[in-house]
Amino acid sequence: MVELKTDTSIDAMHAAGQVVGRALTAVRRAAGVGVSLLELDEVAREVLREAGASSPFLGYRPSFAPTPFPAVICASVNDAIVHGIPTRYRLRDGDLVSIDCGATLDGWAGDSAISFTVGRPRPADLRLVETAERALAAGIEAAVPGNRVGDIAHAVGRVCRTAGYGIPHGFGGHGVGRRMHEDPDVPNEGRPGRGLPLRLGMVLAIEPMLVASGKDAYYAADDGWTLRTADGSRAAHVEHTVAVTESGPRILTARETP
Repeated sequence: MVELKTDTSIDAMHAAGQVVGRALTAVRRAAGVGVSLLELDEVAREVLREAGASSPFLGYRPSFAPTPFPAVICASVNDAIVHGIPTRYRLRDGDLVSIDCGATLDGWAGDSAISFTVGRPRPADLRLVETAERALAAGIEAAVPGNRVGDIAHAVGRVCRTAGYGIPHGFGGHGVGRRMHEDPDVPNEGRPGRGLPLRLGMVLAIEPMLVASGKDAYYAADDGWTLRTADGSRAAHVEHTVAVTESGPRILTARETP
């Protein structure tokens, strides 16, 4: 069941989304060669604490997970696509990092993700991240009344496939509200004009996931959470929480440019 949010509720979700944006900005600023993923998780925790927000990630346990998630960020490095658990791993020169973060504030959730490189970037990684951002922008542009979920999926998928990148099947965006994951599902590939109609008050997380090799295959790592590319190629993941409004898509998790 899809819950349509009021303008007041969307404003409250924007407040939660701004906490997420600040957390991601702080994590990106802190990330550098020699910094551990656990240290980045602590940076995000401090932002949430200062805002009086809680984490919808911490303790989250969907049906596929063997254990509750132990952190407030997902930290996925190089061939990890999504859901990476922060560890003592220290970032190395040239690493490609994806950070996913959520916040719950006054009962409303926000969810967003960024990808970036550490140290001296590989040109191929920069192209991958830039394409992910373009795919996200295309999906957001399609989030208007009168369109359908398939129009968002098609917009995201077209950018990814045209650039020659893979798209992990079965993972994508979702509704957001009182809970981090709500209906509907928002795939990263689909046919235009198909799926649920977009209505005023819908709030969606749009989140492209790209595989550099062009292959779609992935596997779950031994921790039961991290999804890795089957061929070891690199991956990128970006995401915004977006409201469907009369004046166009409203990005609730917009953040500062570092």
